[in-house]
Amino acid sequence: MTSVFTLRCTQRLLARMKVVPQAVAEPTTRLGDWYATLVHVGRLQFVLCVSERTLLPVLVPAAPISTLAPRFRVALGEVLRALGVSQEDIGNEDAEMANVVYGKTASRQVTGIMVDFAKAVEFYIDDTPSLLDVSLRLAETPCSPLYETAVSPDSATIALFTARPLRVVQ
Repeated sequence: MTSVFTLRCTQRLLARMKVVPQAVAEPTTRLGDWYATLVHVGRLQFVLCVSERTLLPVLVPAAPISTLAPRFRVALGEVLRALGVSQEDIGNEDAEMANVVYGKTASRQVTGIMVDFAKAVEFYIDDTPSLLDVSLRLAETPCSPLYETAVSPDSATIALFTARPLRVVQ
């Protein structure tokens, strides 16, 4: 199976990127599909990406929009490293994200969480020194879809990466 992940973008972001949504493949990453939207704070523009499985938020500068996917992968690696995920797991996740497919948003629940995070960005952006720090602060936010398990995206992500799946020998 080819390694692929889907970046599910809002209509506004798809228009800004000038991409046509494609047929979505089953994700091969642990964090699943990612949802993305444009966020404006004053004159600053960011792209907020949120994992479908753990609701982990990752914030990256919007420009240049043509390099969003590779810059997002780098930012995700930094967030995972800060959460204490092993370098091996980060490398595996990054390798699985080698191919990106752009699609439309599909989950109203994830889109709703993304809207909440987007509103919170303006409260953190002035108080924190980097987008990594803003992402980590957002990741501490309790999210109702996670209440039965880990409560916040950071703890859900840590739990996901510490649970070792069985490896299939081919």
